[in-house]
Amino acid sequence: MKALLLVDIQNDFLPGGALEVPRGDEVIPVASRLARSADLVVATKDWHPPDHKSFAPNHPGRKPGDVIDLNGTEQVLWPPHCVQHTPGSELAPGLETSQIAEIFYKGIDPEIDSYSAFFDNRHLRATGLGDYLRERGAEEIFIAGVATDYCVRWTALDAVELGFDTVVVEDGCRGIDLNPGDIKRALEEMRRAGVRIVGSDSLLGAVE
Repeated sequence: MKALLLVDIQNDFLPGGALEVPRGDEVIPVASRLARSADLVVATKDWHPPDHKSFAPNHPGRKPGDVIDLNGTEQVLWPPHCVQHTPGSELAPGLETSQIAEIFYKGIDPEIDSYSAFFDNRHLRATGLGDYLRERGAEEIFIAGVATDYCVRWTALDAVELGFDTVVVEDGCRGIDLNPGDIKRALEEMRRAGVRIVGSDSLLGAVE
């Protein structure tokens, strides 16, 4: 079975959001078209408590973009975003959600961030997504969402490690590029790990 994983397509990552991903809204029509043709669709949400340690304001004197050591893990500090039960945490308007079978929440523990849809950043706790996909017979995972150089990247690398045939739909993703070249480097790293990088047209042409 082929599964589509929609990563963090939430209001706070859209233009004008608390943690705007440049052109992040452009993933919505691509993700929606993919969702209408997928065997199984699941989604993730960043779901942070207000006191999350990845938020720059929770570290006096620090600003977004600073990098700190957080409990033994390198952590980029971000503006507060996708706080639980806020409008910014909701899935983006216009996204095809009727096909979403399950939503997996990440970044819940205030002491550690969780870029990957499968694990927190230290692999201490699983979200349950891996078991969920296996139980439903998913062998191939197609990934779309934000951000290419963070949550998409970590999700794809973990998917490969878990033994899934992993495909990133490049035009269905957008990145932050906090350091110029981050998106390109992320795509190269994923390719080296065995992730296939494709365009949506090559997928949809076979089913539409």
